[in-house]
Parts: sequence; C-alpha cells; structure tokens
Amino acid sequence: MAKFRKKPVEIEAFQFYVDSIPDWFMDKVSSNDITLINCDHKRYSIDDAYCEIKTLEGVMRGDGGDYIIKGVEGEIYPCKPDIFKKTYDVVL
Repeated sequence: MAKFRKKPVEIEAFQFYVDSIPDWFMDKVSSNDITLINCDHKRYSIDDAYCEIKTLEGVMRGDGGDYIIKGVEGEIYPCKPDIFKKTYDVVL
C-alpha cells in the first residue's frame, strides 16, 4: 500500500473567545453562516461561549478556546486545541 504525506499549506486561524476576531469570521457572522452564542465577555466565561458554523458537512460547534480555521478554499471550521497544536506550526 502506498503512503502519502499531507501537502504543506498555510491557513488563517484564531482561538475563539481568546484572540481578537478577524474580519473574515465576522463577515460570516453578518451573513448568518456563523451564529454566536453566549459571547458577551462581561456576562459569559470561556466555558459558556460557543459558535455554530454552517459547513458543507452540516453545522459544526466551536467552543470557547477552540481554534477557528479558514481553509485554503475559504471554508471555515473549528478545531480542538490539542489537534490544532499537533497539526499546525506558526508561520513567521
């Protein structure tokens, strides 16, 4: 059986409810492709905050602290921090 290696690609990402929210994410909130739930820092903790992201595979949930990724085709999806750190390195 042949073996394959994933091609190196650069993506954009941020940690939800931790980092500043980028424009590409807010554009999807404005178009109702992403719904924010309990995302008022004055009222809710990181454990209460989450978002629902419409994807081709259905609605995915991104919890506070998850990384939100903008892929190579502009697709947006959540990724748990442990998986993100195993998969991606910072590009300087």
